[in-house]
Amino acid sequence: MNSKKTDLPLVEDIRLLGKILGDIVREQEGNSIYDLVEKVRTLSVTFHRDANQKDNKELTNLLKGLSSDDAMKVLRAFTYFSHLANLAEDRHHIRRRIDYERKGIYQDGSISVAMKKLHAAGITTKVISKMLEQSLISPVLTAHPTEVQRTSILEAEREIAHLLVTRDQIKESSKVMHSSKDALLVRELKVNEGQIRARVLQLWHTRLLRFTKLTVADEIENALSYYESTFLREIPKIYAQLEESLVGNPVASFLKMGQWIGGDRDGNPNVSAQTLEYAIQRQAEMVLRYYLTEVHHLGRELSVSALLLKFPKKMQALAAASPDTNEHRQDEPYRRALTGMYARLAAALKILTGRDAARHAVEPQNPYKDSQQFLEDLKTIESSLISQGAKTLSDKRLHGLIRAVEVFGFHLATVDLRQSSDMHQAVIAELLSIAAIEGNYSELTEVQKRKLLISLLQDPRPMRVNGFQYSDFAISEIAIFEMAKKMRQLFGHDAIRHYIISHTETVSDLLEVLLLQKEVGLMHGVLGKKASLDLIVSPLFETIEDLRNAAPIMQDFYALPGILDLIKRSGAEQDIMLGYSDSNKDGGIVTSNWELYCAELALVKVFEPLEEKQGIKLRLFHGRGGTVGRGGGPSYEAILAQPPGTVRGQIRLTEQGEVIGSKYANPEIGRRNLETLVAATLEASLLKPTKPASKSYLEAAAKISQASMNAYRGLVYETPGFAEYFFDATPIREIAKLNIGSRPASRKPSQKIEDLRAIPWSFSWGQCRLTLPGWYGFGSAVQEFLNQPKAADKKAALHLLQKMYQEWPFFRTLLSNMDMALAKSDMALASRYSELVADTKLRKRIFSAIEAEWGKTIEALKLVTGEQVRLANNPGLARSIRHRFPYIDPLHHLQVELVRRYRAGKHDERVQRGIHIAINGISAGLRNTG
Repeated sequence: MNSKKTDLPLVEDIRLLGKILGDIVREQEGNSIYDLVEKVRTLSVTFHRDANQKDNKELTNLLKGLSSDDAMKVLRAFTYFSHLANLAEDRHHIRRRIDYERKGIYQDGSISVAMKKLHAAGITTKVISKMLEQSLISPVLTAHPTEVQRTSILEAEREIAHLLVTRDQIKESSKVMHSSKDALLVRELKVNEGQIRARVLQLWHTRLLRFTKLTVADEIENALSYYESTFLREIPKIYAQLEESLVGNPVASFLKMGQWIGGDRDGNPNVSAQTLEYAIQRQAEMVLRYYLTEVHHLGRELSVSALLLKFPKKMQALAAASPDTNEHRQDEPYRRALTGMYARLAAALKILTGRDAARHAVEPQNPYKDSQQFLEDLKTIESSLISQGAKTLSDKRLHGLIRAVEVFGFHLATVDLRQSSDMHQAVIAELLSIAAIEGNYSELTEVQKRKLLISLLQDPRPMRVNGFQYSDFAISEIAIFEMAKKMRQLFGHDAIRHYIISHTETVSDLLEVLLLQKEVGLMHGVLGKKASLDLIVSPLFETIEDLRNAAPIMQDFYALPGILDLIKRSGAEQDIMLGYSDSNKDGGIVTSNWELYCAELALVKVFEPLEEKQGIKLRLFHGRGGTVGRGGGPSYEAILAQPPGTVRGQIRLTEQGEVIGSKYANPEIGRRNLETLVAATLEASLLKPTKPASKSYLEAAAKISQASMNAYRGLVYETPGFAEYFFDATPIREIAKLNIGSRPASRKPSQKIEDLRAIPWSFSWGQCRLTLPGWYGFGSAVQEFLNQPKAADKKAALHLLQKMYQEWPFFRTLLSNMDMALAKSDMALASRYSELVADTKLRKRIFSAIEAEWGKTIEALKLVTGEQVRLANNPGLARSIRHRFPYIDPLHHLQVELVRRYRAGKHDERVQRGIHIAINGISAGLRNTG
């Protein structure tokens, strides 16, 4: 089908939203500002299209002459255009999917296609059902140091998105019932446009930025808004789809949400036992209020009378146990039962969170002890309806609520705890010193540490000494473990399951966390004597060196006396987290991906015999970020490209920052993204699409990785002045000052690349449109690989790389992700940012090196893939770039100008706010931050 024709509705929506925004700018700010916005847009478009230096000079002079007030207005106009274009694109994505499905065409990444593939391969529904019993798929929402969206903006945008859906429905109904010129249609569309206009006007008068730095509590509230809009309602729909596909076979609750916000202390001094308690209480309040609302609606729907139908004894008993004595409901057992269930939920809400339910038919009483009790009551109602031949009445709402309770419990999402290994060591050292067990723990060798820690794990006595004053730091760290114990007791074991150790470098890093669990009673018994743990200890391997050591560390850990039995008794699960961000910042994208691949294969080799003989299940947790440079990219391809044997129905992965917004703010888009995770995991686990790579492929990848890392580290860590260039040529300093996260941008107060967090590192390169972490080093590596002494050898080397791209999912996905990063890069815009570097020689030297590598990488991709243009295999993203990037360019030009003013000493509030608005608009336009 003609792409221009299929894109017409998208073009119409963008034009409509752009026109509405333009009208509002003219009405609210005057014709002069409207004309200024249009002038900036026109010059930016011609600069983007033609690299016209005359227009570039005119644009530069125009921007230099802008007052701070006018600059702010222009910035806000283009920023809101980016936001509105996102909404139009999301709607078009859903529209295209619906069009395909109406024609019986389902896309890869859908459950329907996955099921067809599985059945075609001879895999029965019984086998699929059995696999799901042993599976866990868990997207984990994490706080983001560069998250930019305010909740007020998100809510207004959700309303505009809903109005775009309504607009499509009006048009669709007109095709069936009316002429396109029908007066009613015209009137309905006009009303709809007026409603959109009102919401865009609301946006125009809503502050884009926060006045104060985001707190952990703010981050928790932001995350909860996605549960309210998407997860609570859409996840049960995915299960319903699976039940339809696996008719007659049970579908276990394997898809569950995870959360870091409130439990992730690594580098964030603002997270404490109190924030952990707040996070879990707010999650419980969110899910319990959802249940209360659904139970209330069920009470309205299930008006079935005992005068007309017989009720099973169990259902009669449930109704009889209700405190509802209203005479109008005496013949309505379901309503009486639900009134009692509402009262029990309301009482549970009060006990667990201290909050009150919104409405009371009877007073809150007899609280549910846990979600299982509530679930049993719901199943009693469902069973009764089925026995009465009224299953249809349970399908509308009740069945989805039952699934929601199975998935979300009373805790909503599992909160992970995370802290850096050096912090655990400091706590242990203090405990041991005060207890006079070891005065210099930190100086012990690794062998000595292991021996001491094992002996302490075998000792039933606690380490803490009554009457001694411990440091505030040690008290706060131990308080986290104590709070975890309390929260698990109150909200269920699934409330907190994992303890992640950042910077895991040794076996003792794992043992220290076991010992801290033992100290507060999260470990039951002592090592070697039928002990068990409450929390799964999950090492996080982040740097290149850490990834290389992952398998040896886990091998040594399980070889220690008592450890194997301890893990078996604790559920026989071992989560291992792999860090994409830091490994990329450490060694570049090619080496990061290659070392992750190798680490996964090595870990599978360690755990295969443990699973076969001892039943220990390995689950990999992928610390993926938003950008390609941080492990981003399409989840479907990423999961299918995992090394053989690494998925097996088990996968956790992080979802961060703006990626959460772009994936889950729209409920339908959210369901599609969740469905993709399920489909990919099913295919990767049962179809085993990735076969072991050939020796020649592995050897070639290793060579390219080493050459790529040499090129990357040669620039980033070994080129004199590079750090100075980075801090001058990107808005990293301004990002660090922006109130967009509760966590500092850098681990230490320095301007060293080593100390900078991986997220703002990638974020900054995206802002200046170099996207360097997503591609740098590959061009030099391929050039070196092809630089063979003989022409025949060079030809054979190129043929090998082309075969790797065609046949090896790992290599194909890596190159596809680099293609995306390069498509979002723009060397002309990047050169504008480089002008911010005061040292002319330094600027030319570094930018020339980056530009040269960019050219090499473009050429390398052409040679290997055979594609002459970017995104040849990704028309959706190519369409997105075509429609939006010319309108993001003005934000870049304005940002450069305002950063220049700010660094020249013009520190008035409007200049700084303008820089921050540009950051917001660019990140919205690129649809990712860091």
